[in-house]
Amino acid sequence: MSRYDPSVIEPRWQTAWDEAGVFAARHDPARPKYYVLEMFPYPSGRIHMGHVRNYTMGDVVARFKAAQGFSVLHPMGWDAFGMPAENAAMERGGHPKDWTYGNIADMKAQMRPLGLSIDWSREFATCDPEYYGQQQALFIDMLAAGLITRKAAVVNWDPVDMTVLANEQVIDGKGWRSGAAVERRELVQWFFKISDYSEELLSALDGLKDWPEKVRLMQANWIGKSRGIEVDFPLTSPFAGQTALTCYSTRPDTLRAATFMAIAPEHPIARALAEADPKVAAFCEEARRGGTSEEAIETAEKLGHDTGLTVRHPVYPDKTLAVWIGNFVLMEYGTGAIYCCPGHDQRDLDFARKYRLPVVNAFHMPGETNVIGTEALVPAKDVTVAYDQHFTGITLSTAYDAIERSIDWMEAQGLGKGQVKYRLRDWGLSRQRYWGCPIPVVHCATCGVVPEKKENLPVELPYDVSFDKPGNPLDRHPTWRDVPCPTCGAPAKRETDTMDTFVDSSWYYARFTAPRSKTPTDAAEVDYWMNVDQYIGGIEHAILHLLYSRFFARAMHKTGHLPAKAIEPFSALFTQGMVTHEIYRTTDAQGRPVFHLPEDVIRSEAGATLKDGTAVEVIPSAKMSKSKKNVVDPMNIIAAYGADTARWFVMSDSPPERDVEWTASGAEATFKHLNRVWALCDRIGQMPADHRGEGDDDLARATARAIDEVTRSIEGFAFNKAIAALYGFTNTLAKANASTAVMKEAIRTLARLMSPMTPHIAESIWSYQGGDGLCAQAEWPKADPALLVDDTVTLPIQINGKRRAEISVAKDMAVPEIEKIALANEDVLRFLAGQPVRKIIVVPGRIINVVV
Repeated sequence: MSRYDPSVIEPRWQTAWDEAGVFAARHDPARPKYYVLEMFPYPSGRIHMGHVRNYTMGDVVARFKAAQGFSVLHPMGWDAFGMPAENAAMERGGHPKDWTYGNIADMKAQMRPLGLSIDWSREFATCDPEYYGQQQALFIDMLAAGLITRKAAVVNWDPVDMTVLANEQVIDGKGWRSGAAVERRELVQWFFKISDYSEELLSALDGLKDWPEKVRLMQANWIGKSRGIEVDFPLTSPFAGQTALTCYSTRPDTLRAATFMAIAPEHPIARALAEADPKVAAFCEEARRGGTSEEAIETAEKLGHDTGLTVRHPVYPDKTLAVWIGNFVLMEYGTGAIYCCPGHDQRDLDFARKYRLPVVNAFHMPGETNVIGTEALVPAKDVTVAYDQHFTGITLSTAYDAIERSIDWMEAQGLGKGQVKYRLRDWGLSRQRYWGCPIPVVHCATCGVVPEKKENLPVELPYDVSFDKPGNPLDRHPTWRDVPCPTCGAPAKRETDTMDTFVDSSWYYARFTAPRSKTPTDAAEVDYWMNVDQYIGGIEHAILHLLYSRFFARAMHKTGHLPAKAIEPFSALFTQGMVTHEIYRTTDAQGRPVFHLPEDVIRSEAGATLKDGTAVEVIPSAKMSKSKKNVVDPMNIIAAYGADTARWFVMSDSPPERDVEWTASGAEATFKHLNRVWALCDRIGQMPADHRGEGDDDLARATARAIDEVTRSIEGFAFNKAIAALYGFTNTLAKANASTAVMKEAIRTLARLMSPMTPHIAESIWSYQGGDGLCAQAEWPKADPALLVDDTVTLPIQINGKRRAEISVAKDMAVPEIEKIALANEDVLRFLAGQPVRKIIVVPGRIINVVV
């Protein structure tokens, strides 16, 4: 063999795999299938080491399952719609489509050298009309099935970009791109009715045994099931056609401490007051500034306006409570009205102190001192509390019992109705932007909202748009926007909102089963390939993407596009850790931080410097970030060491669910190891055919153990343990002196075991050692069970209670024979130094005690 040169062998084997069609997924009823999928990337233009780790994990599983005889589906696509492309068009000129497809071409060219076992024939981007046209067909079917609705809702509105923002796009109350103060504005939006599935989505989590517990918990908390009570607070005087404020509370045991009411700026009463009073209107307008997320509401300054209205306490009719408009109350949560107990809620307490409102302690008995300081008394589930005579029978109950029995008492008195509610709200999918999937409906003055005919799909985005003005360019495109009504033919207008990009990623797993189908899915293909057996991705997608995908699978089943078995689309989920790196920083003349790329920094025992000698501050390892420049370009690593080095390193250093720190020394060590494997292969290849060694049995047992350990480790997603076993087996093989045939079989086995992690060098070893065909298509080795049974046992030898030696003997050896071997051991003889042995005690299979 020539020297190990990844730049030569890796392209060679990638070409061989492509020509042989090794990774093409085949619908083969005679074989079991296995579907492995990594969360597909956004085409930003460059891949990073996080991509390498994520896709190598999936690749290891795909190659392993293929070797075990499964028909494997391992596809790749691009999550290609979204604001970044539109922003690039506005900032740099050009078109989002050109920018996106250019980035896809660049990233695909970077991924190819990794040697991933991807069926590229199934590749698609979500911005392909072929894909989003089928998404539009799904929308029409789901609309007909009652899974989609159109209604007014309060949203985050960016007044500069003139678009709705997701909660995640609101940073410190400002639009993430424009920096403008975000407003809460009511708009008519399209919604998926995911809230109808709240209980089903929650209860089904218990069946996802192969999902991380933390992910299931995060989803359960997001769905947020709670039992509380809906209570009416009668208005002392009817107003705006209303006679009471209806509130929902999960803590009715605190009702005694209610001292004021708060309503949302969008509440009907607040609207009626605003129409008549400019001051109320101004306050409501100010209150709408800021995000709609719970975090944004909690962190914003609490503002209120006294309406002058009052309500009667439902339990204490003689007690009245003032009604305030509060910027911390959201119309879409509950009823848009809350009763406030400042004694037991810090937000309410801060508001009460600011506006000098009463504070009451619900958990003191009559006659006791009622003192609440600067901190609210927040009762926990296990805190013992007390109540007055209105809650007969629950004095000194735990808080949990008090909640349940408070609900029972109030229902018995006709003061309220116990209800189960969920935090999960319907999924708003409307976005006022261009680069997204057009919503396939038409607005007709005569017919109303009419779905487009399926034969007219896809409703394609027009290319001739301009981004020189804020807002959605589709609104300014009359030849695209103005169309005849699909029902009556009269002049009508297309919907110019496009879909949230979460829609695109909520069903792509199903499309991969038949990506060229003329319908969203092909029944035979989706029945064979679904479910995804192993899904791999980041923990940052643990809530919304996975929750929306679970809902979408149910919606696709209801509309006939998925079988019942696929309503939970991901049978197993793995969330990988991040790839981290040190951060290198200096400061400029103004004292501002300046960050430096790893390749621009020289490390030595004296510290870190730039090439000109400037000292560099080294900040502990953190997630790779372009802004901090602590990124390692995979292309540089492949150029220097090869793809196999990058693949092996990101799998070897730590358990895959934990972060892995990329170090130059680690990459160099990996490269040296692969060189040793290469040299070992060369040495074995040059052994005489008639060479007879002395360790055939020992090497055969070591080979069987390696097969067993690597197999179990890959199946358990313990890739670092698999690599540790391969290190050990390589060392054993390097020291072995077995016959040529046994050595060759062992090195071929090593190639097959390494193949999922380092497929290129494995192919070279397999070929050089006479393996049949391609290693990528070779059967996974099976360990001989007989060789895994260890028929020897190692016994420690203690002399007067101190361990001095050990011996290996047959498990079934007689005690007298064990005694003879122990007393003849060189270490034992040296410690005995001629002293007579008073007693020797052998505990079979455990220990030997010698007393002198």
